[in-house]
Amino acid sequence: MPKSPVVLHVDDDGDIREIVQMALELVGGLTVVQCATGKEAVEIVSDTKPDLFLLDVMMPDMDGVETLMGLRGVPGFENTPAFFMTAKAQNEDLRDLLDLGAIAIIPKPFDATTISDELMAMYNRAMENAAGQA
Repeated sequence: MPKSPVVLHVDDDGDIREIVQMALELVGGLTVVQCATGKEAVEIVSDTKPDLFLLDVMMPDMDGVETLMGLRGVPGFENTPAFFMTAKAQNEDLRDLLDLGAIAIIPKPFDATTISDELMAMYNRAMENAAGQA
């Protein structure tokens, strides 16, 4: 049986982290590593070796974009699939995130019963596309 992908989830809101962890681990069977800050994520990414990033957009200190840039600067994670979560779902903002290389944007509030299936479907499509381009 293939191992489940490891998700590096970064969100400054403890309640959101708890809900996402339960949704992805208990409902989706995924492995989740969580951080409250972008700085912490950049510090642990090499040790945790995630298969994908799930990043909040609006965080203090390092926002989601800065966090993604920091993670992309760590050798071995330049092309790790990234997903953003945000309550700020303006079309222009979404385009900017996709232009930065995000696979998709998950709007908040999200459905905890379906987020793991949605995330995995998007992740699998991204991996198939990457394999087709190789």
